[in-house]
Amino acid sequence: MATVTLQPGKERPVVQHHPWVFSGAIARIQGRFPERGEVVDVQSASGEWLARGCWSDGSQIRVRLFTWNPHEPVDDALIRRRIERAIDGRRRLGMIAADGACRLVYAESDGVPGLIVDYYAGFLAVQLLTQAMALRSAAITRILAEMLAPRGIYERSDVDVRDREGLPPASGVLWGETPPERLKVRLPGDLWHVVDLSAGQKTGAYLDQAFNRLRVAAHCAGAEILDCFCYTGGFTIAAARAGARRATAVDASETALSALHDGLALNNVTIPVETVAADVFQLLRRYREEQRRFDVIVLDPPKFAHTQAQVERATRGYKDINLLAMQLLRSGGVLATFSCSGLVSSDLFQKVVFGAALDARREVQIIERLTQSPDHPVLLTFPEGEYLKGLICRVW
Repeated sequence: MATVTLQPGKERPVVQHHPWVFSGAIARIQGRFPERGEVVDVQSASGEWLARGCWSDGSQIRVRLFTWNPHEPVDDALIRRRIERAIDGRRRLGMIAADGACRLVYAESDGVPGLIVDYYAGFLAVQLLTQAMALRSAAITRILAEMLAPRGIYERSDVDVRDREGLPPASGVLWGETPPERLKVRLPGDLWHVVDLSAGQKTGAYLDQAFNRLRVAAHCAGAEILDCFCYTGGFTIAAARAGARRATAVDASETALSALHDGLALNNVTIPVETVAADVFQLLRRYREEQRRFDVIVLDPPKFAHTQAQVERATRGYKDINLLAMQLLRSGGVLATFSCSGLVSSDLFQKVVFGAALDARREVQIIERLTQSPDHPVLLTFPEGEYLKGLICRVW
């Protein structure tokens, strides 16, 4: 086994159990140079053993750490134990139901860097995001099949982080049945949704917003709502079930809006729902010119910042849509605004919304702060696991 020796003074994050070792922290490799995904030891510049993890030659994150116990091997048994622990945590939350959906394994936050496992009504959607996890695909599939006996296991490793690992995108059936094109799942609040595991966003649905939809819906009784970047209409459906008067749902994808209509039917929604396939930025400007007004506006955009270099541009985008939304709200209306860009901190996001309020000349109060659902836990030694932040605001 190769040993990765750190530069002097670079051991502190490892000692504090942060699971990433960056290329710039590495002084040298001792022993045979590691192959992709191979297990390596990490030691300080003085030679003290610190941790054990898996090597990646395609990413700036060269080692992802799995254990700080020198007697614990990084093998299939460890991965099995970590997956068992993660699933037990979701059971304790009461989030695993036969017809439900939730995140079962959340990568570094569950001690399995590079592995995402989501459950959808008997099917598993899996993302293998690192060289180490891709190398262990067969073992992980076997462990999941033995542990959960799902109808099928479907890989959705078709995300940009794979490219940064030097891995091609991968998707398809790993085990068992092929999931149906439209799978019905029940989410918190007894809200039914239609998901597509093979082509939907993320692994099929935005499970991280499951409870936030209910918090926003609590402000929607009797309201006219505008749901921007609505995807398959999670916020629209929750608002309608909570007594909204009418809704306008906007997304660029016609396919997503079609699934939204299926979701409305599944939930017996009878209020008027207008679906609009459009660019949200352009549509909000048009609504401003038309002097349209709403009681509740939801802004749940996709990730605007994928790299540090994109953060400044992302903040301009967030400010723009929040400014436009504030101009479209009736006095006393509610703005539910979100960012899923992990590189945009909660503090920075609040400052962006503050700047939008100043430019809109509206008085804005924060009513609630929101984050990702509890099946997306945040490991204290890995704050990067907390990426979703949301504000429910009253706009005067």
